[in-house]
Amino acid sequence: MKLPLLGPFVFLILVVSACSPDKGRNAAVHVPVIGFSQDSLVLERWKRDIEAFRGAAKDLGAEVRLKVADQDASVQEQQVRELVDEGIDVLVIVANDADKLSSVVREVKARGIPVISYDRLVRKAGVDLYISFDNEKVGYLMASAILGAVDQGGYLIINGARTDNNAVMINAGIHRLLQPSLDSGSIHLVSEIWPVAWDTDEVKIALEPLLPRIGEIRGIIAGDDMLAEEAIRFFSENGRTGLVRVAGQDADLAACQRIAEGTQLATIYKPVGRLALKAAGFAVKLAKHEPIEADTTIDDGTSLVPYVRLEPLLVNRTNLDATVIKDGFHSAKEVYQNLAPRN
Repeated sequence: MKLPLLGPFVFLILVVSACSPDKGRNAAVHVPVIGFSQDSLVLERWKRDIEAFRGAAKDLGAEVRLKVADQDASVQEQQVRELVDEGIDVLVIVANDADKLSSVVREVKARGIPVISYDRLVRKAGVDLYISFDNEKVGYLMASAILGAVDQGGYLIINGARTDNNAVMINAGIHRLLQPSLDSGSIHLVSEIWPVAWDTDEVKIALEPLLPRIGEIRGIIAGDDMLAEEAIRFFSENGRTGLVRVAGQDADLAACQRIAEGTQLATIYKPVGRLALKAAGFAVKLAKHEPIEADTTIDDGTSLVPYVRLEPLLVNRTNLDATVIKDGFHSAKEVYQNLAPRN
């Protein structure tokens, strides 16, 4: 049986249908999946980071899968593997331990998944990008605030966790500024505390042996605002209220309130919204295998890692309004709530 000839219009429809890109386009549409491995949400700032990162990733058409390790490196290692098994295109990690997480990060990279170290560098892992604030400058700014207020006498340095590479970098910045004054003898170091973790209880125990020399200490540089709060509490309980100058970092609300009230000299404000926005953009690019550009590089112990470095800001009583309040990080009502209404 002879089939009838197709008319030119019907033939055109068949050709267009066969060549239609709809099926291929639908198959090619892929929502980038970002695995976010977070050490903990203990610090006030981390909740802000996660919220800002998720919002930015959503705006860029990506999905974020979050796992929080509650300050346990072993748990975080397992959670990273779970994220990979669930299917992710890129891993963003805030590492609990800069060294213990190296092995699992190398495993992730070996499976062809790019990795971003967010705020804290994973050492000896060759991550695809490290994005953070200039941590040496954080330490330098904290030290400059204290040295500007206390140019003679005893100092106490309360570092962050030994397992956090940021704490090492902050410490380097502190000593870079203080060393000439230490060498000249105008100031002296009464003690330097190195806790294993970002743990106020550990720091509290470490402060007790300093009680006999408490009157000697005039300046305190603390690894973050929670450690600064612990130091302020210890000195206040031992009759030194208002007699020491204290600097911390992260611009926690309680720290900004203390600055307004005069019990803490300074903090370091790190606009985490900018960090999260940039990190989300880089994560989506890496998920799509697009090239990225970094400001500089940083040595992770085995290789030079691309490093995007953001600027921290020193906050004291004179610029609270122009920094954290102007940016909406905290409201004026929150910061000044313990003080009499301002005219």
